[in-house]
Amino acid sequence: MPGIVLVGTQWGDEGKGKITDLIAQDFDYVVRYQGGNNAGHTVVHGGHKLGLHLIPSGILYPTITPVIGNGCVIDCKVLLGEIETLESEGIATGQLRISNNAHVIMPYHLDLDGASERRLGNNLIGTTRRGIGPCYQDKASRMGIRVQDLLDEKIFREKLAAALLEKNSILEHVYQMPTYTVEQICETYLPYAELIRRYVIDSAELLNGAISDSKWILFEGAQATQLDIDHGTYPFVTSSSCTAGGACTGSGVGPTAINRVLGIAKAYITRVGSGPFPTELSDEVGETLGREGHEVGVTTGRARRCGWYDAVIIRYAAEVNGLTDLCITKLDVLSALDTIKVCVAYECDGKVYKTVPAQQSVFHHAKPIYEEFPGWKTDITECRSFYELPREARDYIDFIEELANVPVSMIAVGPDRDQTIMRRWKPRH
Repeated sequence: MPGIVLVGTQWGDEGKGKITDLIAQDFDYVVRYQGGNNAGHTVVHGGHKLGLHLIPSGILYPTITPVIGNGCVIDCKVLLGEIETLESEGIATGQLRISNNAHVIMPYHLDLDGASERRLGNNLIGTTRRGIGPCYQDKASRMGIRVQDLLDEKIFREKLAAALLEKNSILEHVYQMPTYTVEQICETYLPYAELIRRYVIDSAELLNGAISDSKWILFEGAQATQLDIDHGTYPFVTSSSCTAGGACTGSGVGPTAINRVLGIAKAYITRVGSGPFPTELSDEVGETLGREGHEVGVTTGRARRCGWYDAVIIRYAAEVNGLTDLCITKLDVLSALDTIKVCVAYECDGKVYKTVPAQQSVFHHAKPIYEEFPGWKTDITECRSFYELPREARDYIDFIEELANVPVSMIAVGPDRDQTIMRRWKPRH
Protein backbone atom coordinates (compact mmCIF):
# COMPACT_ATOMS: atom_id res chain seq x y z
CA MET A 1 0.00 0.00 0.00
CA PRO A 2 1.74 3.18 -1.09
CA GLY A 3 1.26 5.96 1.42
CA ILE A 4 2.78 9.11 -0.08
CA VAL A 5 3.21 12.47 1.61
CA LEU A 6 3.17 15.61 -0.53
CA VAL A 7 4.89 18.46 1.29
CA GLY A 8 5.98 22.03 0.57
CA THR A 9 9.72 22.60 0.89
CA GLN A 10 9.86 26.40 1.06
CA TRP A 11 7.46 28.96 2.61
CA GLY A 12 4.35 27.67 0.88
CA ASP A 13 2.67 28.64 -2.41
CA GLU A 14 4.81 26.11 -4.29
CA GLY A 15 1.91 24.75 -6.33
CA LYS A 16 1.02 21.80 -4.10
CA GLY A 17 -2.64 22.02 -5.10
CA LYS A 18 -1.90 21.54 -8.78
CA ILE A 19 0.42 18.58 -8.15
CA THR A 20 -2.04 16.96 -5.75
CA ASP A 21 -4.75 17.39 -8.36
CA LEU A 22 -2.44 15.94 -11.01
CA ILE A 23 -1.41 12.76 -9.20
CA ALA A 24 -4.55 12.24 -7.09
CA GLN A 25 -6.13 10.10 -9.80
CA ASP A 26 -3.69 7.34 -8.82
CA PHE A 27 -4.98 7.25 -5.22
CA ASP A 28 -8.05 6.10 -3.33
CA TYR A 29 -7.81 8.69 -0.53
CA VAL A 30 -6.41 12.22 -0.32
CA VAL A 31 -5.88 13.36 3.27
CA ARG A 32 -5.31 16.92 4.46
CA TYR A 33 -3.36 16.48 7.69
CA GLN A 34 -2.73 19.99 9.09
CA GLY A 35 -3.67 23.65 8.90
CA GLY A 36 -6.93 25.42 8.28
CA ASN A 37 -8.24 28.02 5.87
CA ASN A 38 -4.99 29.97 6.26
CA ALA A 39 -3.75 28.17 3.15
CA GLY A 40 -5.07 28.01 -0.37
CA HIS A 41 -4.70 25.52 -3.17
CA THR A 42 -5.49 26.59 -6.70
CA VAL A 43 -6.78 23.91 -9.04
CA VAL A 44 -8.13 24.23 -12.56
CA HIS A 45 -11.55 22.75 -13.34
CA GLY A 46 -13.64 23.25 -16.45
CA GLY A 47 -11.20 25.77 -17.85
CA HIS A 48 -11.14 28.08 -14.85
CA LYS A 49 -9.47 28.25 -11.46
CA LEU A 50 -10.92 27.18 -8.13
CA GLY A 51 -9.40 28.18 -4.81
CA LEU A 52 -9.66 25.50 -2.12
CA HIS A 53 -8.76 26.35 1.47
CA LEU A 54 -9.96 23.39 3.54
CA ILE A 55 -11.21 20.64 1.26
CA PRO A 56 -8.44 18.42 -0.18
CA SER A 57 -7.75 18.79 -3.91
CA GLY A 58 -8.83 15.20 -4.51
CA ILE A 59 -12.45 16.35 -4.27
CA LEU A 60 -12.39 16.87 -8.05
CA TYR A 61 -12.27 13.10 -8.60
CA PRO A 62 -15.50 11.19 -7.83
CA THR A 63 -13.54 7.97 -7.21
CA ILE A 64 -11.46 9.53 -4.42
CA THR A 65 -12.38 9.92 -0.76
CA PRO A 66 -11.03 13.30 0.44
CA VAL A 67 -10.41 13.44 4.19
CA ILE A 68 -9.89 16.43 6.49
CA GLY A 69 -7.75 14.89 9.23
CA ASN A 70 -7.64 15.38 12.97
CA GLY A 71 -4.58 17.64 12.64
CA CYS A 72 -6.65 20.31 10.90
CA VAL A 73 -8.69 23.18 12.34
CA ILE A 74 -12.01 23.97 10.70
CA ASP A 75 -13.90 27.19 10.17
CA CYS A 76 -17.39 25.77 9.58
CA LYS A 77 -18.59 28.80 7.64
CA VAL A 78 -15.65 28.57 5.23
CA LEU A 79 -16.03 24.80 4.88
CA LEU A 80 -19.72 25.01 4.06
CA GLY A 81 -19.02 27.85 1.64
CA GLU A 82 -16.50 25.67 -0.21
CA ILE A 83 -18.97 22.80 -0.36
CA GLU A 84 -21.61 25.12 -1.79
CA THR A 85 -19.17 26.51 -4.38
CA LEU A 86 -18.09 23.04 -5.49
CA GLU A 87 -21.67 21.82 -5.76
CA SER A 88 -22.56 24.89 -7.85
CA GLU A 89 -19.74 23.88 -10.23
CA GLY A 90 -21.24 20.42 -10.59
CA ILE A 91 -18.60 18.79 -8.37
CA ALA A 92 -20.07 16.23 -5.96
CA THR A 93 -18.99 16.55 -2.32
CA GLY A 94 -20.82 13.62 -0.75
CA GLN A 95 -17.61 11.59 -0.56
CA LEU A 96 -15.91 14.18 1.72
CA ARG A 97 -14.99 12.92 5.19
CA ILE A 98 -14.11 15.02 8.25
CA SER A 99 -12.31 13.75 11.34
CA ASN A 100 -14.38 13.88 14.50
CA ASN A 101 -11.21 14.98 16.33
CA ALA A 102 -10.43 18.02 14.16
CA HIS A 103 -10.77 21.24 16.14
CA VAL A 104 -13.30 23.97 15.36
CA ILE A 105 -12.40 27.63 14.91
CA MET A 106 -14.72 29.75 17.04
CA PRO A 107 -15.56 33.45 16.52
CA TYR A 108 -13.40 34.50 19.47
CA HIS A 109 -10.40 32.82 17.81
CA LEU A 110 -10.70 35.22 14.87
CA ASP A 111 -11.05 38.21 17.21
CA LEU A 112 -8.02 37.20 19.26
CA ASP A 113 -5.90 36.52 16.18
CA GLY A 114 -6.52 39.96 14.73
CA ALA A 115 -6.17 41.74 18.07
CA SER A 116 -2.88 40.00 18.86
CA GLU A 117 -1.39 40.95 15.48
CA ARG A 118 -2.46 44.58 15.90
CA ARG A 119 -0.90 44.69 19.35
CA LEU A 120 2.43 43.37 18.05
CA GLY A 121 2.71 46.37 15.72
CA ASN A 122 5.95 46.30 13.74
CA ASN A 123 6.81 42.92 15.30
CA LEU A 124 3.72 41.20 13.91
CA ILE A 125 4.07 37.62 12.70
CA GLY A 126 2.02 38.15 9.56
CA THR A 127 -0.74 35.65 10.24
CA THR A 128 -3.77 35.46 7.96
CA ARG A 129 -5.94 36.47 10.95
CA ARG A 130 -8.19 33.49 10.32
CA GLY A 131 -8.11 32.32 13.95
CA ILE A 132 -5.75 29.43 13.24
CA GLY A 133 -3.13 30.13 15.91
CA PRO A 134 -5.60 30.76 18.76
CA CYS A 135 -7.49 27.57 17.83
CA TYR A 136 -4.31 25.47 17.97
CA GLN A 137 -3.42 27.26 21.20
CA ASP A 138 -6.68 26.06 22.74
CA LYS A 139 -6.02 22.56 21.41
CA ALA A 140 -2.63 22.48 23.14
CA SER A 141 -4.07 23.88 26.38
CA ARG A 142 -6.84 21.23 26.29
CA MET A 143 -9.72 23.67 26.14
CA GLY A 144 -10.45 23.37 22.43
CA ILE A 145 -13.75 22.36 20.87
CA ARG A 146 -13.62 19.44 18.46
CA VAL A 147 -16.00 18.51 15.68
CA GLN A 148 -17.42 15.69 17.80
CA ASP A 149 -18.14 18.19 20.60
CA LEU A 150 -20.00 20.40 18.17
CA LEU A 151 -22.26 17.47 17.24
CA ASP A 152 -23.33 16.93 20.87
CA GLU A 153 -25.26 20.02 21.97
CA LYS A 154 -24.95 19.31 25.70
CA ILE A 155 -21.18 18.86 25.56
CA PHE A 156 -20.80 21.78 23.19
CA ARG A 157 -22.64 24.14 25.53
CA GLU A 158 -20.58 22.95 28.52
CA LYS A 159 -17.23 23.33 26.77
CA LEU A 160 -18.21 26.63 25.23
CA ALA A 161 -19.25 28.05 28.59
CA ALA A 162 -15.91 27.02 30.10
CA ALA A 163 -13.97 28.54 27.22
CA LEU A 164 -15.89 31.82 27.36
CA LEU A 165 -14.96 32.36 31.00
CA GLU A 166 -11.40 32.91 29.83
CA LYS A 167 -11.95 34.29 26.33
CA ASN A 168 -14.46 36.96 27.36
CA SER A 169 -12.14 38.15 30.09
CA ILE A 170 -9.27 38.55 27.60
CA LEU A 171 -11.47 40.18 24.96
CA GLU A 172 -12.92 42.67 27.43
CA HIS A 173 -9.99 43.52 29.70
CA VAL A 174 -6.96 43.08 27.45
CA TYR A 175 -8.28 44.13 24.05
CA GLN A 176 -11.40 46.15 24.97
CA MET A 177 -13.47 44.14 22.48
CA PRO A 178 -17.06 42.83 22.58
CA THR A 179 -17.67 39.53 24.37
CA TYR A 180 -19.85 36.51 23.54
CA THR A 181 -22.63 34.50 25.16
CA VAL A 182 -23.18 30.78 24.82
CA GLU A 183 -26.56 31.37 23.19
CA GLN A 184 -25.10 33.82 20.72
CA ILE A 185 -22.57 31.29 19.44
CA CYS A 186 -24.96 28.33 19.59
CA GLU A 187 -27.41 30.19 17.39
CA THR A 188 -24.82 30.10 14.58
CA TYR A 189 -22.86 26.94 15.28
CA LEU A 190 -25.59 24.40 16.05
CA PRO A 191 -27.02 24.76 12.52
CA TYR A 192 -23.47 24.30 11.21
CA ALA A 193 -23.30 21.05 13.17
CA GLU A 194 -26.33 19.62 11.41
CA LEU A 195 -24.97 20.57 7.99
CA ILE A 196 -21.60 18.86 8.50
CA ARG A 197 -22.82 15.87 10.53
CA ARG A 198 -23.11 13.56 7.50
CA TYR A 199 -19.42 14.01 6.67
CA VAL A 200 -18.00 13.27 10.13
CA ILE A 201 -16.18 10.01 10.84
CA ASP A 202 -13.33 8.53 12.89
CA SER A 203 -10.58 9.27 10.37
CA ALA A 204 -7.96 7.08 12.07
CA GLU A 205 -10.28 4.08 11.85
CA LEU A 206 -11.17 4.89 8.24
CA LEU A 207 -7.58 5.28 7.07
CA ASN A 208 -6.16 2.32 8.94
CA GLY A 209 -8.94 0.22 7.46
CA ALA A 210 -7.94 1.51 4.04
CA ILE A 211 -4.34 0.50 4.74
CA SER A 212 -5.48 -2.99 5.66
CA ASP A 213 -7.37 -3.12 2.36
CA SER A 214 -4.23 -2.09 0.41
CA LYS A 215 -5.68 1.23 -0.66
CA TRP A 216 -3.51 4.08 -1.95
CA ILE A 217 -3.37 7.18 0.26
CA LEU A 218 -1.96 10.62 -0.55
CA PHE A 219 -1.28 12.84 2.47
CA GLU A 220 -1.48 16.52 1.54
CA GLY A 221 0.23 19.26 3.56
CA ALA A 222 -1.30 22.73 3.58
CA GLN A 223 1.70 24.95 4.27
CA ALA A 224 5.42 24.18 4.00
CA THR A 225 8.60 23.16 5.79
CA GLN A 226 9.77 26.67 6.66
CA LEU A 227 6.37 27.37 8.22
CA ASP A 228 6.42 24.27 10.46
CA ILE A 229 5.90 25.07 14.15
CA ASP A 230 9.00 23.04 15.11
CA HIS A 231 11.24 23.17 12.05
CA GLY A 232 10.38 26.49 10.41
CA THR A 233 11.58 30.07 10.82
CA TYR A 234 10.04 30.43 14.28
CA PRO A 235 8.18 32.56 15.33
CA PHE A 236 7.24 33.46 11.74
CA VAL A 237 5.53 30.12 11.25
CA THR A 238 2.10 28.56 11.36
CA SER A 239 0.82 26.68 14.41
CA SER A 240 0.86 23.11 13.14
CA SER A 241 3.20 20.38 11.91
CA CYS A 242 3.60 20.97 8.17
CA THR A 243 6.47 18.55 7.64
CA ALA A 244 6.06 14.92 6.58
CA GLY A 245 6.00 13.71 10.18
CA GLY A 246 2.80 15.67 10.70
CA ALA A 247 1.06 13.34 8.26
CA CYS A 248 1.08 10.63 10.92
CA THR A 249 -0.01 12.69 13.90
CA GLY A 250 -2.51 14.65 11.80
CA SER A 251 -4.27 11.60 10.38
CA GLY A 252 -3.87 8.78 12.88
CA VAL A 253 -1.75 6.40 10.80
CA GLY A 254 1.65 5.01 11.74
CA PRO A 255 4.93 5.93 10.00
CA THR A 256 5.26 2.45 8.50
CA ALA A 257 2.29 3.30 6.27
CA ILE A 258 4.35 5.92 4.43
CA ASN A 259 6.97 4.88 1.91
CA ARG A 260 7.50 7.98 -0.26
CA VAL A 261 7.74 11.74 0.37
CA LEU A 262 7.34 14.14 -2.55
CA GLY A 263 8.66 17.65 -1.93
CA ILE A 264 7.26 20.54 -3.98
CA ALA A 265 9.54 23.50 -4.73
CA LYS A 266 9.20 26.51 -6.99
CA ALA A 267 11.97 27.15 -9.50
CA TYR A 268 12.37 30.43 -7.61
CA ILE A 269 10.94 31.18 -4.18
CA THR A 270 8.18 33.24 -2.58
CA ARG A 271 6.96 34.10 0.86
CA VAL A 272 3.82 35.75 2.26
CA GLY A 273 4.00 37.52 5.59
CA SER A 274 6.86 38.51 7.86
CA GLY A 275 10.09 36.71 8.60
CA PRO A 276 13.57 36.13 7.19
CA PHE A 277 14.02 35.60 3.45
CA PRO A 278 17.73 35.58 2.46
CA THR A 279 17.22 35.56 -1.32
CA GLU A 280 14.41 38.13 -1.44
CA LEU A 281 14.58 40.49 -4.41
CA SER A 282 13.36 44.07 -4.11
CA ASP A 283 14.38 45.04 -7.61
CA GLU A 284 13.12 44.70 -11.16
CA VAL A 285 13.86 40.96 -11.22
CA GLY A 286 11.66 40.44 -8.14
CA GLU A 287 8.90 42.44 -9.80
CA THR A 288 9.25 40.33 -12.95
CA LEU A 289 8.94 37.09 -10.98
CA GLY A 290 5.86 38.42 -9.19
CA ARG A 291 4.26 39.58 -12.41
CA GLU A 292 5.09 36.55 -14.57
CA GLY A 293 4.28 34.12 -11.77
CA HIS A 294 1.02 35.87 -10.77
CA GLU A 295 2.30 35.86 -7.21
CA VAL A 296 -0.72 36.84 -5.14
CA GLY A 297 -1.82 34.75 -2.17
CA VAL A 298 -4.88 32.55 -2.80
CA THR A 299 -6.11 33.04 0.76
CA THR A 300 -4.95 36.53 1.65
CA GLY A 301 -4.80 38.34 -1.68
CA ARG A 302 -1.46 39.75 -0.54
CA ALA A 303 1.40 40.12 -3.00
CA ARG A 304 4.05 37.48 -2.36
CA ARG A 305 7.65 38.41 -1.70
CA CYS A 306 9.83 36.93 -4.47
CA GLY A 307 13.44 35.78 -4.62
CA TRP A 308 15.95 33.41 -6.18
CA TYR A 309 15.83 29.65 -5.58
CA ASP A 310 17.44 28.80 -2.24
CA ALA A 311 19.18 25.42 -2.32
CA VAL A 312 20.13 25.71 1.37
CA ILE A 313 16.56 25.49 2.63
CA ILE A 314 15.79 22.73 0.12
CA ARG A 315 18.65 20.63 1.54
CA TYR A 316 17.20 21.29 4.98
CA ALA A 317 13.71 20.30 3.79
CA ALA A 318 15.13 17.11 2.27
CA GLU A 319 16.55 16.14 5.65
CA VAL A 320 13.66 16.96 7.98
CA ASN A 321 11.05 15.47 5.64
CA GLY A 322 13.04 12.50 4.37
CA LEU A 323 12.31 13.52 0.78
CA THR A 324 12.45 10.74 -1.81
CA ASP A 325 11.42 12.96 -4.76
CA LEU A 326 11.31 16.61 -5.79
CA CYS A 327 8.85 18.38 -8.05
CA ILE A 328 9.96 21.74 -9.45
CA THR A 329 7.07 24.04 -10.33
CA LYS A 330 6.79 27.26 -12.34
CA LEU A 331 9.96 26.66 -14.32
CA ASP A 332 8.29 28.55 -17.18
CA VAL A 333 8.32 31.79 -15.15
CA LEU A 334 12.12 31.89 -15.37
CA SER A 335 11.87 32.02 -19.18
CA ALA A 336 11.49 35.80 -18.87
CA LEU A 337 14.99 36.26 -17.40
CA ASP A 338 18.37 36.71 -19.08
CA THR A 339 20.28 35.20 -16.18
CA ILE A 340 19.23 33.06 -13.23
CA LYS A 341 20.79 32.71 -9.80
CA VAL A 342 20.77 29.89 -7.26
CA CYS A 343 21.68 30.44 -3.60
CA VAL A 344 24.17 27.69 -2.67
CA ALA A 345 25.22 28.97 0.79
CA TYR A 346 24.93 31.90 3.20
CA GLU A 347 27.49 34.28 4.65
CA CYS A 348 27.10 35.98 8.00
CA ASP A 349 29.85 37.80 9.93
CA GLY A 350 32.52 36.22 7.76
CA LYS A 351 31.28 32.65 8.27
CA VAL A 352 29.89 30.52 5.44
CA TYR A 353 26.85 28.34 6.11
CA LYS A 354 25.88 25.51 3.78
CA THR A 355 22.99 24.52 6.05
CA VAL A 356 20.25 26.61 7.63
CA PRO A 357 21.84 28.40 10.62
CA ALA A 358 20.62 27.12 13.96
CA GLN A 359 20.41 30.61 15.44
CA GLN A 360 17.47 32.77 14.40
CA SER A 361 19.55 35.96 14.53
CA VAL A 362 22.11 34.49 12.10
CA PHE A 363 19.41 33.45 9.62
CA HIS A 364 17.87 36.93 9.79
CA HIS A 365 21.16 38.50 8.73
CA ALA A 366 22.37 35.81 6.32
CA LYS A 367 23.58 37.01 2.92
CA PRO A 368 23.11 34.61 0.01
CA ILE A 369 26.07 33.24 -1.94
CA TYR A 370 24.99 32.69 -5.54
CA GLU A 371 25.93 30.70 -8.58
CA GLU A 372 24.70 32.20 -11.83
CA PHE A 373 23.24 30.47 -14.89
CA PRO A 374 22.29 31.71 -18.34
CA GLY A 375 18.56 31.96 -19.02
CA TRP A 376 16.86 30.26 -21.96
CA LYS A 377 14.56 33.09 -23.08
CA THR A 378 12.16 30.81 -24.90
CA ASP A 379 8.66 29.47 -24.27
CA ILE A 380 8.78 26.04 -22.58
CA THR A 381 5.08 25.64 -21.79
CA GLU A 382 4.62 23.09 -24.62
CA CYS A 383 7.49 20.85 -23.48
CA ARG A 384 6.32 17.42 -22.31
CA SER A 385 9.61 15.60 -21.82
CA PHE A 386 12.84 16.56 -20.12
CA TYR A 387 14.84 16.54 -23.33
CA GLU A 388 12.41 18.92 -25.02
CA LEU A 389 13.57 21.58 -22.58
CA PRO A 390 16.36 23.93 -23.68
CA ARG A 391 19.84 22.88 -22.60
CA GLU A 392 20.02 25.83 -20.16
CA ALA A 393 16.80 24.71 -18.44
CA ARG A 394 18.03 21.11 -18.20
CA ASP A 395 21.31 22.29 -16.68
CA TYR A 396 19.38 24.33 -14.13
CA ILE A 397 17.28 21.32 -13.10
CA ASP A 398 20.33 19.05 -12.94
CA PHE A 399 22.08 21.55 -10.66
CA ILE A 400 19.06 21.77 -8.36
CA GLU A 401 18.93 17.98 -8.19
CA GLU A 402 22.63 17.71 -7.38
CA LEU A 403 22.45 20.25 -4.55
CA ALA A 404 19.37 18.66 -3.00
CA ASN A 405 20.67 15.11 -3.41
CA VAL A 406 17.07 14.20 -4.24
CA PRO A 407 15.86 13.21 -7.73
CA VAL A 408 13.71 15.77 -9.55
CA SER A 409 10.86 13.51 -10.61
CA MET A 410 8.42 16.12 -11.93
CA ILE A 411 8.74 19.53 -13.56
CA ALA A 412 5.79 21.89 -14.04
CA VAL A 413 6.06 24.21 -17.05
CA GLY A 414 2.62 25.83 -16.80
CA PRO A 415 -0.51 25.98 -14.63
CA ASP A 416 -2.55 23.26 -16.32
CA ARG A 417 -2.49 19.56 -15.42
CA ASP A 418 -0.93 18.50 -18.68
CA GLN A 419 1.82 21.11 -18.45
CA THR A 420 3.91 18.82 -16.28
CA ILE A 421 6.90 16.72 -17.26
CA MET A 422 6.82 13.32 -15.58
CA ARG A 423 10.55 12.77 -15.52
CA ARG A 424 10.85 9.94 -13.01
CA TRP A 425 7.42 9.76 -11.40
CA LYS A 426 5.75 6.47 -12.21
CA PRO A 427 1.96 6.61 -12.05
CA ARG A 428 -0.06 3.77 -10.59
CA HIS A 429 -1.13 2.20 -13.86
